[in-house]
Amino acid sequence: MSIIFEPVDAHDRDLALGAGGLLAHFNVAGVLTSADVHVAANLGRLVGEGDDAVLLAVALAVRAVRHGSVCLDLAAVPQSLADLDLPWPEPGTWPAAISASPLVAAGVVHLEHGLVYLDRYHEQETQVLHDLRDRGRSVHTVDEALLDQSLARVFPDVASAEQRAACRRAATQATTVITGGPGTGKTTAVAGLLVALVEQAEARGEALRIALAAPTGKAAARLEQSVRDSASRFGGQDQGRLADVTAMTMHRLLRRHPGNSTRFRHHRGNRLPHDLVVVDEASMVSLTMMARLLEAVRPEARLVLVGDPDQLSSVDAGAVLTDLVRGYEHRGDTPVAALTTAHRYGAEIGELAEALRLGDADRAVAALRAGGDAVEWVAAGDPAGTIRSAVLPHALAVHDGAVAGDPTRALAALDRHRLLCAHRDGPFGVRHWNRRIEQWFTAETGVSVHDAAYLGRPILASSNDYSLGVYNGDTGVIVASAVGARAAIATGVGFLEIAPSRLGDVETMHAMTIHKSQGSQADEITVLLPDEDSRLLTRELFYTAVTRAQRKVRVIGSESAVRAAIARQALRASGLRARLADA
Repeated sequence: MSIIFEPVDAHDRDLALGAGGLLAHFNVAGVLTSADVHVAANLGRLVGEGDDAVLLAVALAVRAVRHGSVCLDLAAVPQSLADLDLPWPEPGTWPAAISASPLVAAGVVHLEHGLVYLDRYHEQETQVLHDLRDRGRSVHTVDEALLDQSLARVFPDVASAEQRAACRRAATQATTVITGGPGTGKTTAVAGLLVALVEQAEARGEALRIALAAPTGKAAARLEQSVRDSASRFGGQDQGRLADVTAMTMHRLLRRHPGNSTRFRHHRGNRLPHDLVVVDEASMVSLTMMARLLEAVRPEARLVLVGDPDQLSSVDAGAVLTDLVRGYEHRGDTPVAALTTAHRYGAEIGELAEALRLGDADRAVAALRAGGDAVEWVAAGDPAGTIRSAVLPHALAVHDGAVAGDPTRALAALDRHRLLCAHRDGPFGVRHWNRRIEQWFTAETGVSVHDAAYLGRPILASSNDYSLGVYNGDTGVIVASAVGARAAIATGVGFLEIAPSRLGDVETMHAMTIHKSQGSQADEITVLLPDEDSRLLTRELFYTAVTRAQRKVRVIGSESAVRAAIARQALRASGLRARLADA
């Protein structure tokens, strides 16, 4: 049998010692963890279900959620694990056995169209479907002539036709999904929409209550900064209309309920007061968070979801943005407005990004080989030399700004380069390369990195601290000040200075994971690809890394790794896409 999982032994915490039957076979093979097995076994005992095939389906459904899927696709699972010689249930009778199970009768498990759901995720998916369908019946009336005047004023260029069309659609419907790759003008469209809708409200003698939100603090800060940058190109009166606009995390918008990690103070019985809710980086929003958002937004309020469906999805279960885009694409009443023209980077990065998005490996390899000023490919040899020459000059520039007590200079240097890795651990991981870079840094500067507050240390927040205004994903630098070392945390519209001892969970950020890089960008990006057999190496991961670059991207990895990444998609099982198409 070909093993593609970590082997287990008698002392492995993932080995369920009391398991038997199919659960034991799949547990020993490393497919199921002990938690998967125990959940299935306990549910079976509660309702009197002892059928091995049914319990295996439940355990695999639990596993599917851990891997980001909302449900278990019975037909796809044996194919995805075809390398393992395991005793799979008979495909022709497996669905029937599940359908007849008391687990389904009790509502603990649901089976629809060959998809097995745990009750919680079936309920959430159904709620999202119903809320979207109900919102789709709403039509917002506007002063068409005034809307045309507003959009012509904020988008005077011919090249802004896509933004004007997206704003016109968002102004007249309850729910709009604005999609596009990085640099296609999504936030510019949002800024223009805000101006147009504020002007509509002013004409009615009303005030427009606006909420801007994103899944992470870093993404929220970038949204606020991007809206302000876009507004700076508008006329004085239009700038004034957006002067007080701020962004926040979705958790802060919905206001977390004490003692409940999945419930919030704003819900169907206590709606958000806003007339317009805009959520950026919507690809990072899980099914659970989307369900909570939809139940909290007033039916008469406009909701605008903004994001790139080709990027990595939420770390939690669900790929809602992708499901929305794909589910609506063949319907005439689609709420999706797609922006396709990239403005962030030049043709070289754009060609590589488009090849990755389309899954065209030959085209991607050709774009990498063509190189140019904006694309560099290091396909062979020890990556250490390339990484050292790419990272160290920027680390020293950050240090120089930090020693000079100039947070603005240090933070600007930090944003000029990012080293992105797929893994946290191992030879291709963030921890390994952070240590290596700190060794090079110490050799050059003589600075000891054993002190967590060493000057020039780049830091990444890994949890939210609402009292300090520091959020998961925020970046910063330890800098000198008149009162000693301080942490300068970038906020998107400036920075906060905080005593390092007050910070909670922070990591050194000479290197960061590609997942953590979502919602951010840098002038230059270096992407370190792992070996081709890495399960984390996917098309979405590679695309997300490449599209963080504004000016240059450097890819370190073999051709086989490049092709493996493009061939492997991070597909997540969900019924939302098909249910939207049929709704």
